[in-house]
Amino acid sequence: MERDIATRTNRQTYRKKAHKSPKRRKKRFARWFAVLLIVVLGAGGWFYFTPSGSDLRYMMADTLITSQHRNWAKYLIGQAELDRRVANYFKEFDAMAKVKDQHNIRLSSHPSDSVEIEPISRKKFQGYILYVHDPKMLRVVTTNTVGRGERVLSMVQRTGAIAGVNGGAFDDPNWRGNGFKPAGIVMSGGKILYKDVGMNTPVNVVGIDRNGLMVAGKYKPSELLDMGVSEAVTFQPRFIVNGKGLVRNEADGWGIAPRTCMAQRKDGTIMFVIIDGRQPGYSIGATLYDVQKILLEKGAVTAANLDGGSSTVLVKDNQVMNRPASKAGPRYLPTAFLVFDHPEQVRVNNIWRGIDMAHFDSSVRHR
Repeated sequence: MERDIATRTNRQTYRKKAHKSPKRRKKRFARWFAVLLIVVLGAGGWFYFTPSGSDLRYMMADTLITSQHRNWAKYLIGQAELDRRVANYFKEFDAMAKVKDQHNIRLSSHPSDSVEIEPISRKKFQGYILYVHDPKMLRVVTTNTVGRGERVLSMVQRTGAIAGVNGGAFDDPNWRGNGFKPAGIVMSGGKILYKDVGMNTPVNVVGIDRNGLMVAGKYKPSELLDMGVSEAVTFQPRFIVNGKGLVRNEADGWGIAPRTCMAQRKDGTIMFVIIDGRQPGYSIGATLYDVQKILLEKGAVTAANLDGGSSTVLVKDNQVMNRPASKAGPRYLPTAFLVFDHPEQVRVNNIWRGIDMAHFDSSVRHR
């Protein structure tokens, strides 16, 4: 009898609990949903309406602006702000290019003809510095295939170079271009191989003159010839002038991305900084402010940005030293800065001569 009563009591208790369970689950779900909603709204409020959240939001937008997903930045800052921010950056870059360079370099004091690599390791990025102690060892080399760019590793192997890094800007529709059509100007051996501007139209350049002095900023092609510039490509900005950094802070650093930058120390040594990026867990990338800090610590007097992103690559001893961000591996490019034991013996032909480059389709993958 007592067992039957206990059994009935347990069944009744179970039925009551089972009857209440859905209500409890609904209440529990409602509580969790309310907490989640508060967290999301709080995070959204922080992200959009606080100084620290806005700093992060604009940093993310700048990172997208420098990638193949530039249009996505409008979801963070709006289309109007995206257009304004891009325009302001290029306005600032032009202002940087106009800062008077005193060229305080002692070219005769370069320490040796050696080429060295120094690894860089920071909390959010990994990379290398390539030191070229004699700047006259540098040459701009171009692709040798009509209609298509060439990988830097191939350029190094083809020419017998010691080392190489990616060079200047190029026409790259949807970031899937064939790498053949440069943007701006290309000079090698003191000759203009390519230009898409008139001889008296200023264009941004990064390069060296025949004495090994680094030249960066905005110049007319006619001025470059008068200055005795030997090797040059187009990119921007020049961000260290006369030993002073022009990027004011992290927020003005043009987003987080893979970087390739060129600099010169007072003794004439050329430094190329190569930073990997877009690879969480290994290296997410650097801002120009990050690179500026590194180069100032290393004694840079002049520094300028080169093409970065998926183009960033460093080759030494016939192997790729870094980890390019492109899923397809190192990209096909029109130009590269290569280092040679005997640069005077290097012949760089004008691959673009006789081609109507104004109507060249950079989206077609020529064989």
